[in-house]
Amino acid sequence: MLAADEKRLILLTWNKVLGHQEDFGAEALERMFTVYPQTKTYFPHFDLRPDSKHIRCHGKKVVAALGDAVRHIDNISEALSALSNLHAYSLRVDLVNFKLLCHCFQVVLAVHLADEYTPQVHLAYDKVLAAISVVLAGKYR
Repeated sequence: MLAADEKRLILLTWNKVLGHQEDFGAEALERMFTVYPQTKTYFPHFDLRPDSKHIRCHGKKVVAALGDAVRHIDNISEALSALSNLHAYSLRVDLVNFKLLCHCFQVVLAVHLADEYTPQVHLAYDKVLAAISVVLAGKYR
């Protein structure tokens, strides 16, 4: 899936995310809710205004899960197994939403990493986020 150089790029750039998990996660969710308003249906109990406590808290959880995947980049399926079960069996989230959120997270990375978000970094994140989406969707089959 990921070449050694791509794994290295993921790990290097992930270090720039650390310390900003809540901010990056909230920004990704806000982008998703704005660009793809149909995704709001999964959060009827949330205050969906920008920078709300609900969005910031959930954004931090999202980025923590991504961090688990990055830390276990060679075994993402095991690292996210419980999360996959939750989304498939309890939350029943439409699979397309994983891809939408991943796209929004990439936009956040591109904005904050600026010149460091090279085409090679973009490709590496595209691959790892696609793998994460596949893992989260795996229990739906």
